[in-house]
Amino acid sequence: MNEEKYKGQIIDAWAQPSLLSMFEKLPEILSLFKRSGSGGYAKKNLGPDEIVELMDRAGVEKLLLRAWCRPGQWVCTNEQIYEYTKKYPDRFVGIAGVNLEKPVEAVRELKKAILDYGFKGLFVLPWLWKLPPNHKLYYPLFVECVELGIPYCTQVGHTGPLMPSEPGRPVPYLDEVALTFPELKIVGGHIGFPWTDEMIGLCMKHQNIYIDTSAHLPSHYPKQLIEYMKTSGRSKVLFGTNFPHLEFKKCADQAMELDLPESSLKRFFYSNAKRVFNI
Repeated sequence: MNEEKYKGQIIDAWAQPSLLSMFEKLPEILSLFKRSGSGGYAKKNLGPDEIVELMDRAGVEKLLLRAWCRPGQWVCTNEQIYEYTKKYPDRFVGIAGVNLEKPVEAVRELKKAILDYGFKGLFVLPWLWKLPPNHKLYYPLFVECVELGIPYCTQVGHTGPLMPSEPGRPVPYLDEVALTFPELKIVGGHIGFPWTDEMIGLCMKHQNIYIDTSAHLPSHYPKQLIEYMKTSGRSKVLFGTNFPHLEFKKCADQAMELDLPESSLKRFFYSNAKRVFNI
């Protein structure tokens, strides 16, 4: 694969800032990084300039940066993400976090992030709240996502951190959400392993469900996902890294070596995310 062809034509659908303060508030994830031997950048504070330099080396044009909120505290606020998007509006795209436990406040926070900060999606991590996405606390946010025309970003599959995996099951939880909110765009990050077949099935069933491949090196993508990306799933799968868990360049280089036709690879790297997030 000609790497130069894709330089500057990659959108990374799932990333976070590399902030020591952030990962100090996520001990579950730091323990995962230690066990897996990855996440080297999580041990460093990297500013916007340094992240852009890493993106340039890998040919990543845009990075979707997520704010994080967990029960009892903000891990990385929308305002912190806004500092990145303000400095590099052509390189960073904000994805809003909210306090799920306070639904009225959460809707207001989401509207502010989208309308005032120019963010392009909502992120709530089910396992962190121990609440699957069909729980009643999510529903006001889903209505607002539909009204604002933005996707809901979630995690699907088991949890690498030592937390219950049940909230990440695609069926029945995301299936129920998609049936209740057919207009809601849903992006399930982390492939859905070991329920990848369930996640592919939901993408085939529901027009507005998508997969992003963050937290998995391309060399380890499940075979059935690769086959889906070659055929009817060409417009359903988005490239992601989960930076600073995985490196931009390593993920991009391996993705270019996948056994995919050029039309599938272009959609995977760029046009699917551009369309889904209205970038």
